[in-house]
Amino acid sequence: MKTLKKIGKFLLVIIVLLLIAVGIFTYTLKPDYSGNKELSGLQQEVSVYYDDYGVPHIYGSNEKDAFRALGYVHAQDRLWQMELLRRIASGGLSEVFGPDLVDTDKFFLSLGISDATKQTVANLDGQNKGVELASAYLSGINQFIAEGPTPIEFYLTGIDKRDFVLEDIYNTIGYMAFSFAMAHKTDPLLTTIHAKLGPEYLMDLQVGSNVDTEWIKNYKPTPNDSVQNQLTAMVNNALGNLEIPLFEGSNSWVIAPEKTKNGKVIFANDPHIGFAQPSVWYEAHIETPSYTKYGYHIAGIPFPLLGHNREIAYGLTMFENDDVDFYYERPNPTNKDQYWAQDGFVDYEIVEKTIKVKDAQAVNFKYRKTVHGPVLNGIADQITGDRPIAMSWVYTQTENQVIDALFNLSFATNITQFKSALPKIHAPGLNVMYGDAKGNIAWFATAKLYHIPDSVHTKFIYEEGQGLPVEKEWLPFHENPQAINPPSHYVYSANNQPDSIAGMLYPGYYLPENRAKRIVELLEPKNDWDLNSATQMITDVTSSVEPEIVYNLTKYIDISTLKEKELKVIDLLNLWDGNYELSSIEGTVYNRWVYYLLKQTFKDELGDELFSQFLSTHLMKRIIAPLSKNDASVWWDDIATNDREETINDIVNSSFEQALVSLRDDFGTNINEWQWKKVHTLEHTHPIGQIAALRSFFNVGPFEVEGSREVISNMAFPYDDTGLYKTSSGPSTRRIIDFSDVENSVSILPTGQSGNPFSRHYQDQAQMYVDGKFRKMMMNKEEIQKSKEILIFRPKD
Repeated sequence: MKTLKKIGKFLLVIIVLLLIAVGIFTYTLKPDYSGNKELSGLQQEVSVYYDDYGVPHIYGSNEKDAFRALGYVHAQDRLWQMELLRRIASGGLSEVFGPDLVDTDKFFLSLGISDATKQTVANLDGQNKGVELASAYLSGINQFIAEGPTPIEFYLTGIDKRDFVLEDIYNTIGYMAFSFAMAHKTDPLLTTIHAKLGPEYLMDLQVGSNVDTEWIKNYKPTPNDSVQNQLTAMVNNALGNLEIPLFEGSNSWVIAPEKTKNGKVIFANDPHIGFAQPSVWYEAHIETPSYTKYGYHIAGIPFPLLGHNREIAYGLTMFENDDVDFYYERPNPTNKDQYWAQDGFVDYEIVEKTIKVKDAQAVNFKYRKTVHGPVLNGIADQITGDRPIAMSWVYTQTENQVIDALFNLSFATNITQFKSALPKIHAPGLNVMYGDAKGNIAWFATAKLYHIPDSVHTKFIYEEGQGLPVEKEWLPFHENPQAINPPSHYVYSANNQPDSIAGMLYPGYYLPENRAKRIVELLEPKNDWDLNSATQMITDVTSSVEPEIVYNLTKYIDISTLKEKELKVIDLLNLWDGNYELSSIEGTVYNRWVYYLLKQTFKDELGDELFSQFLSTHLMKRIIAPLSKNDASVWWDDIATNDREETINDIVNSSFEQALVSLRDDFGTNINEWQWKKVHTLEHTHPIGQIAALRSFFNVGPFEVEGSREVISNMAFPYDDTGLYKTSSGPSTRRIIDFSDVENSVSILPTGQSGNPFSRHYQDQAQMYVDGKFRKMMMNKEEIQKSKEILIFRPKD
């Protein structure tokens, strides 16, 4: 017995010692928000004041010192995120996660981002100020790598830390440029539908520009089906494997002094990006004698994509223009290594790559290139067809000046300087929103646009010898859509159709008018906007389009077949104002109904795989409203039935019945239990949170969440048979700058500043975000210097 007690005491001591060791180890992994550090390359001391939410306020005597400190503090909160983002374009994910990511690495390597990056960096001017500041930022990151604690993800994945270089910045930008990826999902799908079903099936799919929708108005002063289907599947598979942010859309509006209570510009922006943990933006405030900026930074990129100071504010939404084209190539029937190029057969360019794979042999693979770009066949296992399809992408085929553009935007002090930087943004297409303290407001669509003949349709795979020429006719930037101080006294963007460009409606993957219509509906009549009313607008969860869809559909309901409770559901829908509060019953019913409507309408023609791909495109979102009032669409007939031709009446009624059956199965017969909060949730997922045992440690949430897709608070989700709407993307921040009181402007992040799960700022904003609350973006020096957490960097040399 005494022996057992001794053993028990011994084990208890061991356990206590292990707990102490774990505690000490955990403590060493936390970011340092206070204390003194020496930093190589500093000329003078830099002070970093951390506010209550972990935002660093960096005060330096010069810009290089400030950016060096920014690199260090950014890395100690987001090094793991930096590591993942730089690996995507260079094909380095398999080295971290193993063989499951090999196809993803193949795909991104074939896009040519890393090859274009090498060429860009080789031609950089080392004396360029933007390059100098970027290098200072990287130096700060690298000193943290050398001296700071290793993030726990590196231990769990077994990868080594390594220094960051200029190429990593460009590769991260390249991935973000591609992440929109709508052309890769849409063009092959439309080509397949055209070949499989015929041109009449394209007429109702909102393929072209829509002249009947809400526009953003200018103001200037025989195809191979297997290859097409699998190309779309390949892109969905590649992106679906990544638990990291993907750019989706966004809202922004800028209100001129004539429409504000205090006679100053109010700026609002909420970029819509895929939810992940950590969230995409890192906030940092820099003050030097010659530079002031409160900015939103992507991991590994020195200059903010969103920012403001006391003079100007700027933000982004996705332009959604079409900058990717696909071409069939004609192979030489007697030589598989050649294809036809205008005047004769020429050799493919062969590109060889090696992918390191965790716990496995390295993978060597080759892909072919033509004058148009990489041939996508053979890049991933999903592509089995023989007919070569090449991809042309503006990002990799024109000069990359994005770092110069971001530097110049960040350092601009007026609208003239700001506008002069915009032509350097070639891809992705962005709507850049602007407002300033002098009362100017503006919207600029930035992208390298080109002339498209009327006879060319850009949303199909071009037949050999057709389509746009290799040498495109570029349009001058002044032809891009834009509005500067328009008579409406506001500008906005919600990824919707822009006004004409060089006399034509430019092709794109624009989102439906839903958010745009609501934004205009709210902005137009009101002339006393202030910070409070702007915060209410940016969290608005009402659709002005979906009640119209309900009205259109309910006209076809045969009420004689409905029971009392089903009639009550119809009454609720007919009285619905489109609000997506947590208690909404109507929103739940509407989305179940629309899903079954889409499924019954399109799946019989498309089949399982193509229907799933269709649901991942903007086409699906654009088609719902017009389809609800189009009783002549060819899609209504169920081709699986031979004895009758279905009509809109049949599909509307049967899909409504299916929706009600599924809701009763899930939540019972009490309609009051069918609340939006039971189906619409948000969880911020971390790549390592996919492991069940680590989910609660790395992931944040889930939360019941208001909003829906295509309302201003755009909490988007995919449709599937589960009837659960797990939010996949939405506002990556909500920020409002009021130039009548800049120092009290507000913002919020979806989770927190830090990507380190041991930091108290890992998820300290998550509940506030879900609740629609905000916090101050501090800029007042006296207020900032009251911080209890101060990190001092002193010169090391």
